[in-house]
Amino acid sequence: MLALLRAPGIGPARFARLLEHFGSAAAVFAASRAEWSGLDLPGAALDYLGAPDWRRVEADLAWLEQRDNHLLALADLRYPPLLRQISYPPPLLFVHGDPDCLRTPQLAIVGTRNPTPLGRETAHRFAEHLASAGMIITSGLALGIDTAAHMGTLANREGRTIAVMGTGLDRVYPAKNRELAHTIAERGALVSELPTGTPVAAGNFPQRNRLISGLALGVLVVEAAARSGSLITARLALDQGREVFAIPGSIHNPLAKGCHALIREGAKLVEMATDILEELGSLAVAGAIASSADALPKVVGARVDQVDEEYRQLLVAMSDEPCGIDLLVERCGLTAEVVSSMLLILELEGYVAAVPGGFYCRLQC
Repeated sequence: MLALLRAPGIGPARFARLLEHFGSAAAVFAASRAEWSGLDLPGAALDYLGAPDWRRVEADLAWLEQRDNHLLALADLRYPPLLRQISYPPPLLFVHGDPDCLRTPQLAIVGTRNPTPLGRETAHRFAEHLASAGMIITSGLALGIDTAAHMGTLANREGRTIAVMGTGLDRVYPAKNRELAHTIAERGALVSELPTGTPVAAGNFPQRNRLISGLALGVLVVEAAARSGSLITARLALDQGREVFAIPGSIHNPLAKGCHALIREGAKLVEMATDILEELGSLAVAGAIASSADALPKVVGARVDQVDEEYRQLLVAMSDEPCGIDLLVERCGLTAEVVSSMLLILELEGYVAAVPGGFYCRLQC
């Protein structure tokens, strides 16, 4: 899989078609050039498949052996279910930090790299408020609005944030955000679909943007010019069936033009963070997270009496309403640490879902 990921000219779409045609990555490399040539692959890909760069694959494996580094394939239980739903999702995700946070409800906050002081403050305050409500904030680690969103989240003691990178995770871009990236890895995760050693390249960032929107329930655009990469993210979000929010600004501010264009096209005008929570809260509880469980193993929808007794008691204690850990501790007589651990297992197996506010709801069981 890692070797195939490095093949030039083979993106997620061709990767998926090759696996479907041959059955496995190993079978792709075992095929002949004549078989590859019949699949409309570029010449560079044909040459690579005949002589894959195993030395670079070894570098990926060495990176994976380091602390808090993870590699998630599409079939992995920890692979974010919302991302799995987009067209041609990344076949492999490199993660530095906590991979479990990728399956928690997220809002993406994006905007210009050169915001006004008010735009920077707005992104910071929205992120901090939404983080206090249990929402994970996802962005791209770029300077400007992205940085303000990450830092606003981290300003909340319990806040967690995810940075989606346009390089391999063995490097940080921009370098100015190196310390911020380390903090994000401790309080969330750094994510990339690109293998180690991948340098900064302009073409990687539009691809990165589809991951930012694909991971989240919705995208908030704070400030964006009329032609902006943030608008690409917003339009990708619409294509992926995500909610799009935009903060209006002064008609004299060129960085408000992108937001105004989105609002004219149907994005939801946002004045307060509660506008987003009201929209996404019910979505997370009633539909988005529960429906994403369709991609999990078949234990989803299993009956309560099919799990171990202690877990069954916890599921029964949850009733049909979202519950916080404190309430479950009171109902079950277990410690908070034990309940948290059990909830994580149940979430990974598709019995419960985390929802904004630090609550959990029971799925069909």
